[in-house]
Amino acid sequence: MIRIRRKPQEEVLTRLGRAQEAARHGAEVCRQSASAAAERIGPVATERVLAARGWGAPRLRQAAGYVETGLAPRVSTFLSDVAHRVEPPKANRPRRAPLMAMMGAVAALGVAGVVMTRRSAMRDIAGDSGGRDGSATSADSMTVSGTDADGQVHSPH
Repeated sequence: MIRIRRKPQEEVLTRLGRAQEAARHGAEVCRQSASAAAERIGPVATERVLAARGWGAPRLRQAAGYVETGLAPRVSTFLSDVAHRVEPPKANRPRRAPLMAMMGAVAALGVAGVVMTRRSAMRDIAGDSGGRDGSATSADSMTVSGTDADGQVHSPH
């Protein structure tokens, strides 16, 4: 049989404790070194950042102008052309506007015909009640309701 010798628990804990302590010490040394470097480099870095911003701002403005005047219209035209190509063809549906116009014209002619017929009937009634020579006969003076010009009702017997 193979025996694996285990290390005592205390020894493991002490090694873990030493590793943790070494890590804490290393982190603290790194923080101190970073602080010292920041104090030395800080003013130079600030100056260089300002110089970089001064150099980059005009180039950004130039790029923005190019995008606005040169690139954007091209992209817009391209997208519009692609949209026209992608759009499905319109279905050929029968147009209703001519049909509706014809129906409106027929209705208007019908109304005009009715109005003219009524006017003609009114003229005939008004023209026949006076007679041609001014004297009314009993047949001419009779109205549809069966009364004569005096308002007297006559029976057909």
